[in-house]
Amino acid sequence: MTDKKISMLHNLFNDLSSTPQPIYAKLKQAISQKIASDEWKENQRVPSESEIVKTLGVSRMTVNRALRELTAEGLLVRQQGLGTFVAKKKAHSALFEVHNIADEIAARGHQHKAELLIIESGRATVEEAMMLGIRTSHTIFRSVVLHFENDLPIQIEERIVNAVLAPEYNQQDFTQHTPYEYLMSVAPMTEGEHLVEAVMPSTQECERLQITTQEPCLQIKRRTWSGDDIVTAARLVYPGSRFQLFGHFGR
Repeated sequence: MTDKKISMLHNLFNDLSSTPQPIYAKLKQAISQKIASDEWKENQRVPSESEIVKTLGVSRMTVNRALRELTAEGLLVRQQGLGTFVAKKKAHSALFEVHNIADEIAARGHQHKAELLIIESGRATVEEAMMLGIRTSHTIFRSVVLHFENDLPIQIEERIVNAVLAPEYNQQDFTQHTPYEYLMSVAPMTEGEHLVEAVMPSTQECERLQITTQEPCLQIKRRTWSGDDIVTAARLVYPGSRFQLFGHFGR
């Protein structure tokens, strides 16, 4: 056993909680804290079941349960014949809230950047008019923004906007601030709805997100209101391997 592995095990033992709870739960908590604090890094191999059993003096069943549950929760990855590793952290958003993606990325301690792929104006099509609750004679803005987290593409944001409610939308520099920031400043959101589903990306979307054509994506279709008016409708596409939704429910 290497000195690094011995150090990991001794630190794990020292971090076990003294609170009255099952040993497997204490072990889960200690490992979770190691991962959350970045002491145990992404893709780092963690001590084996037998090594933890020997160092901590607990049963193999206890260790197996802790590692199994951490794997099910997405914190660890167990690879047959190779061992157990710290899983890559996925970005996540709150399921019932609408946040600025730049703020979410910053909250994870990462860097956000964006590329503006399309910005244009035109008459609303029948489908677009229905989505925004306007007539087809009305002018709308269309935009496509590609968002990055630490130089890795994480979201394609396709959006249509009611030009009456956000008249300077097409004049904004969306490489410096997000559409969310501008829209909230001119037509603060009072209501929203969204539909979440798994989809297979198009060839163009695969190229933009730097993924293979076999990787499923998470798609969110969202509309937001300011008062009685629909301000915008957006289609957000995320690579399935890099993103997850999170929700908390009260009792």
